[in-house]
Amino acid sequence: MWRVIPGQSLRYRQWDDEAVLYNDLSGATHLLGPAALCLLETLRAAPGDEAALAAGLRAAFEVDDETLADELAELLDGLARLDLIERCPC
Repeated sequence: MWRVIPGQSLRYRQWDDEAVLYNDLSGATHLLGPAALCLLETLRAAPGDEAALAAGLRAAFEVDDETLADELAELLDGLARLDLIERCPC
């Protein structure tokens, strides 16, 4: 299970295929693609596991099922390294 790190007010502006996101906890600004933003919005609503997050990406984008697991793992790892999401302690 993954979740957005509690206490964050993630503000962003989106243009075409990119978004600029401001993390008020760290003061950092990030440039994100649409898939990363989709994951953040999904996790902002509620924590989710890899299967649910993969289903959300599959519904929102044309995703190759053969590479979906690797792409999802890469996105989750990248968002975690930016201190935007974390694994749920539950």
